[in-house]
Amino acid sequence: MGARFVGAESMPLDMVALAAHGDAALPDPSALDRIRLLWLNSPSNPTGEVLDVEQLAAIVGWARERGIIVASDECYALLPWTVDEAPSVLDPRVNGGSLEGLLCVYSLSKQSNLAGYRAAFVAGDPSLVGELTAVRKQAGMMLPGPLQAAMTAALGDDLAPAAAQREIYRARRELLEPALVAAGGTIHGSQAGLYLWTTFGEDAMTSVERLAESGVLVAPGMFYGVGGGTFVRVALTATDERIASAARRLERL
Repeated sequence: MGARFVGAESMPLDMVALAAHGDAALPDPSALDRIRLLWLNSPSNPTGEVLDVEQLAAIVGWARERGIIVASDECYALLPWTVDEAPSVLDPRVNGGSLEGLLCVYSLSKQSNLAGYRAAFVAGDPSLVGELTAVRKQAGMMLPGPLQAAMTAALGDDLAPAAAQREIYRARRELLEPALVAAGGTIHGSQAGLYLWTTFGEDAMTSVERLAESGVLVAPGMFYGVGGGTFVRVALTATDERIASAARRLERL
């Protein structure tokens, strides 16, 4: 969407392949000279996949050699499940001790339940952040004062509230994951984040309709890109009571 807003062309790219193979991973090698910004999303929405330190470092190195800015969306970073961590581009192990050409985009929507407030910030290369600061009024990025105060409080605590919220999501995940498997689903990725990226081996809309008949609502994978045609995204964001009810309904399937 950001590319469309500024009149640019977007090009989907497999980041795991990019980390491993560099230029050879580009679907259109002739586009290399036109690439100016590389968007990362790790942990990913919707797949929940996580790029490790070595993969991120390889991507950052590749981008820097070609003068490409890296913007990394990391809003699920505090919600790892099957991995030890979700590293950031701000990590010296990734960036070699330099923030040049890097932007970390972070939101408190997930860790602090501030989704409706668009409570977010960008950190990284001072020159790039300075450009964003200069246009923040015109770009609609000025946050109301009360929201800034709430963000300051949330970021200034000892992360205990975020950790407690994570345990709530963990409990919901531990209910839903085996229920989805019992219903015939196979979960892919989902190493971190708030979703279980699941396939039932059929068209996504078939799964959506079949599950809806049992009172379980999921999002069809094609909402998130062409690779999601047989997947559904199952969220952990309903109440504990509704998650438990959904698990029971899935097990009956």
